[in-house]
Amino acid sequence: MKPKIILPVVILVIGLLAGKTFFAKAPAEAAPKPKVHGEVYIMPKDFLVNLKDGRFAKLNVGLILKHGYLAEAVAEASGGGHGAPKAPEGYGTLPQEAIVRDIVTDALTGADASELISKTKREHLKEEITADIKAHTDVKIEHIILTDVAVQ
Repeated sequence: MKPKIILPVVILVIGLLAGKTFFAKAPAEAAPKPKVHGEVYIMPKDFLVNLKDGRFAKLNVGLILKHGYLAEAVAEASGGGHGAPKAPEGYGTLPQEAIVRDIVTDALTGADASELISKTKREHLKEEITADIKAHTDVKIEHIILTDVAVQ
């Protein structure tokens, strides 16, 4: 081949490779893993329970539910219609919420204040409540969270 033809071909090939490298899309970054696996549902009505020794606790309770469970449960409770039945005042849209409230109230009533004040004891209490909810309801719960805890 003639040198006059080889040089432009080599430059063209190098240019195409450089352009492909320069304009190539960067590999898509993987979406970060969620820190919370599920949907958080905060029960709208707070709890006021009697503890040991005449003390009491006021707290809010949230549930971490399996993804999609709440929408599915509300649709099922409404019979597949467009609107869910109206919950009593102070209650949310979670079917079986009254049973969940009963389980939480039973677990906390008469408890020692240290069970809510100590992080380790509170975690143990939350595990027990979660297990009871799983055992006695159809609620697809992952974990329970206790928020705004005040002990008097």
